[in-house]
Amino acid sequence: MAVDCLIVGGGQAGLAMAYQLKQAGLSYRILEASAQPGGSWPAYYDSLTLFSPARYSALPGLAFPGDPDGYPTRDAVVAYLRDYAQRFDIAVETNQRVTRVTRHGALFMAETAAGSTIAARSVVAASGAFSQPHMPGPAELPGLSRFGGRVLHSKDYRSAAEFAGRRVVVIGGANSAVQIAHELTGASRVTLASRRRIRFVPQRILGRDFHFWIRASGLDFTPWLSDQSTPVLDDGRYRRALKDGVLQRRPMFEQVTEDGVVWADGSHERIDALVFATGFRPAVPYLAEFQPLSAQGQLRQRKGIATLTQGLYFVGFPRQRNFASATLRGVGPDAAHVLRHLQRYLQTA
Repeated sequence: MAVDCLIVGGGQAGLAMAYQLKQAGLSYRILEASAQPGGSWPAYYDSLTLFSPARYSALPGLAFPGDPDGYPTRDAVVAYLRDYAQRFDIAVETNQRVTRVTRHGALFMAETAAGSTIAARSVVAASGAFSQPHMPGPAELPGLSRFGGRVLHSKDYRSAAEFAGRRVVVIGGANSAVQIAHELTGASRVTLASRRRIRFVPQRILGRDFHFWIRASGLDFTPWLSDQSTPVLDDGRYRRALKDGVLQRRPMFEQVTEDGVVWADGSHERIDALVFATGFRPAVPYLAEFQPLSAQGQLRQRKGIATLTQGLYFVGFPRQRNFASATLRGVGPDAAHVLRHLQRYLQTA
């Protein structure tokens, strides 16, 4: 029997969408590729701390526990998402990777790697904005393929301990790049490489967190900013580390050699590891039949509603509706917006 909605992804976006569907009395199934609810959160690096306070980091219906002005850790977020699923009796089917979604008349048919097929009247892609790491290609960064040291994306970074005593270059200019590079200074010799100078914004202004001001100004409800780009939110520690020379920042190197990099000034330096904090791209290969991505790699959607396929929706991807769309605080309102369209679709389909 077909469910009203199939949700692909059991992270923050999938849970928020399930909550909205449950409140509306609609049937659903939520499939998660990994072994536990929470999406990408359990796999993030150990010291990850949210850039937004707990009061701005909750899903609909359940406040984030603890100090509302504190900044939750990765483990706190994982525990919160697990508790959220239990609190609202959201059954997340784990180890269920969706490999392909097709359409047969009025129904969507989803196939999983385990060999099962699920029928649904609508589909919400909530597989997240952080599942496909973006790495520079050969044209962007000559020589990377022949580098003999360690190369990894921030998605695979766990802690500074594994780089103790090493010479490391972190590539990127946004929050994660700066946070990782700063953490590595305690165990390694580190340089932060970026194409542009790092731009900082104070974490707190006049005693209020940055997120209070963007909400008060209305910027939180526009797509003009992105939580995945600069400026870097800073309580003073990062700028101080750069000023004191604890952390070095250099313009992006021009090429990679077998044992190091060639900097913009032509000098060569031996390097042990390159950590790329260069962002992510939408990963929806299971929707290939519906041509979900433009030639530029952007989702073909408007405010979470697919522009080419009726009955197909997106939650949890960057800039769907506003600055916060890919964040804990943004997926709830976006899911509520999608629900209204999805209900109308089900009534007329």
